[in-house]
Amino acid sequence: MAQNLLSDSRVWVVVSLIALLLALAAIAIAARYFRLWIQSVTTGAGIGIFDLLRMTFRKVNPTVIVRSKIMAIQAGLTEEEGVTARALEAHYLAGGNVPLVIRSMIAARKAKIIELDFKRATAIDLAGRNILEAVQTSVYPRVIDCPAKGSSRPSLDAISKDGIQLKVKARVTVRANLDQLIGGATEETIVARVGEGIVSAIGSSTTHAQVLENPDLISKAVLSKRLDSQTAFEIVSIDIADIDVGDNIGARLQADQAEADTRVARAQAEGRRAMAVSQEQENLAGIQEMRAKLVEAEAEVPRAMAEAFGSGKLGLLDYYKLRNVQADTEMRESIASANPK
Repeated sequence: MAQNLLSDSRVWVVVSLIALLLALAAIAIAARYFRLWIQSVTTGAGIGIFDLLRMTFRKVNPTVIVRSKIMAIQAGLTEEEGVTARALEAHYLAGGNVPLVIRSMIAARKAKIIELDFKRATAIDLAGRNILEAVQTSVYPRVIDCPAKGSSRPSLDAISKDGIQLKVKARVTVRANLDQLIGGATEETIVARVGEGIVSAIGSSTTHAQVLENPDLISKAVLSKRLDSQTAFEIVSIDIADIDVGDNIGARLQADQAEADTRVARAQAEGRRAMAVSQEQENLAGIQEMRAKLVEAEAEVPRAMAEAFGSGKLGLLDYYKLRNVQADTEMRESIASANPK
């Protein structure tokens, strides 16, 4: 009988300890999640105390989920639109920013001009884009300077067909395109495309005066090219903020070309002069060679005369006649040189 009483007392002690531990656990859980549970119940978020406990075991921050769900419920976002506690937990576990997604959906709902569901918002958020900033840009278009502030060049420089340089500053008003926000090009691409379009539009103008008279021709030409395709933005307008006249690039290029042509002509003339000098030297050398041959031939004359005397082909009288002819020729040459016409 005593042993039965001892065993019963032990059982009651164990049961009491278990009950005490359960009570302490319940008190701890209530102390930790009671406030969140009360907020959920009073706002109709539909998140129970066991849901909060399950979030803790899944390493999900219950505070973030509860407050995000409350914010969605208060703004009129229902579970039929995909905003459920499990969907919020899944997005949290995927590394998304749950409060930012809910705020962006609320902003889109309040604006009444953007259709943004939960799946698209979470996809954009997981893609690394700031979904709230995109929604705000869709509601309130943003102005982008072209060229961008802080760039190495203060203006876009282009040259019209008459050779005059124009320096242009433009402002591009863009609105976020949520359909192409994932995978679409950023605003740097918009700035580059607009700059290219402005340079092309000015380059196709006949005169710079035509551009100065109608700057909107640039905007119309650039907008007609649909530069916002495959980008995360939609171009609303392109406004020419400033346009100045630069240098006469055409005249400078012509002067540089004339200078280059002059240098080429000088080089060609120098080449021809060198060829003429070379030819002159060759002619002088030829004259000297002919003179040497003449002296050599004249040296043969006395020898030939001696041979003619020895063979009897030339007589003494013939020799004197030859000398008289030579003397007469020399006299005529001296008279002609003394009395030139």
